[in-house]
Amino acid sequence: MDVKVVSTNKKARFEYFIEDTFEAGLALKGTEIKSIRLGQISLQEAYVRTDGQQAWLVGAHVAPYEHASATQHDPMRERKLLLHKREIKTLWDAVRIKGMTIVPIKVYLKAGKAKLEI
Repeated sequence: MDVKVVSTNKKARFEYFIEDTFEAGLALKGTEIKSIRLGQISLQEAYVRTDGQQAWLVGAHVAPYEHASATQHDPMRERKLLLHKREIKTLWDAVRIKGMTIVPIKVYLKAGKAKLEI
């Protein structure tokens, strides 16, 4: 399968011990996917927040798309992560019980869809 890495969080592997990884889809708006395909996303200050029901990518910066009309997305908005319920429960238990942190490692395009490795 053709995978194109768009952005990586280089600090994640140095500052954290990566125990387990998950692949999550991103719920994006129209101009966000266009910016991501151009590589205009930064994960430097990003983290993942969950409440046991849903998970969100917080603090990721997706630059506004230059060729868009008047309707632009908010570059710093929280983006919902698309995960299975059991994966969200596993992450929620790791944060709540074990005190772990969920960090984004990289964003890549897989079969034309934006994916996030956490």
